[in-house]
Amino acid sequence: MMYNNDKQLGNSQQHPTSRGFLITFEGIDGSGKSTQAHLAADWLRLQGRSVLSLREPGGTTIGESIRSILLAKANTAMCVETELLLFAAARAQIIREVIEPALAAGTFVICDRFYDSTTAYQGYGRGIDREMIRQLQVIATGGLRPDRTFLLDVSIPVAMQRLANRPGKADRLDGEDTAFMIRTQDGYRAILLEEPDRMIRMDADCSVSEIHNTIISHLKGDLAL
Repeated sequence: MMYNNDKQLGNSQQHPTSRGFLITFEGIDGSGKSTQAHLAADWLRLQGRSVLSLREPGGTTIGESIRSILLAKANTAMCVETELLLFAAARAQIIREVIEPALAAGTFVICDRFYDSTTAYQGYGRGIDREMIRQLQVIATGGLRPDRTFLLDVSIPVAMQRLANRPGKADRLDGEDTAFMIRTQDGYRAILLEEPDRMIRMDADCSVSEIHNTIISHLKGDLAL
């Protein structure tokens, strides 16, 4: 199933009726996007909406297996092209198996990361040709685009401090240096400039409650609440 881009939020004034609504949360590690994704999902449920919360990569049996490969610290020999293709494969699976049926049923889908992460991390961070990534994204997504994307834009020092205080073991992707974080952040900001109707910047240096309240204000407008 494919959704015509003319029906997306950035290109029309239509609000979702029988079709669901795809909301994605993006940002570098330490931005707080996962927290905000969970809070937004909880708020939508309180409004009586049917909500499905997902993360990328993952969300399916195949996707979770791919996630384990991608994040395993032992896989230091993984080349950037393999990394790119694995992310795309997991995304293709979750879209066909989970997201498209949920949207067709009128569910609000909240996704912690989506294809913007690939553009920012593998395109800007890793330096893979971005036109090649764009073509791969079309194959993986089948043309599906988020209705709304919130970019949690955090300063690098704040992100690093949060990561240092994060419980649990670091994974393979947590070992990148500051320069990689800066390149990835620049990538997200470039996407924001290209698609300001879809993506909204949140100042992620603010408190959790301040960010959440701003996100809810935008969602109320998006959903005509």
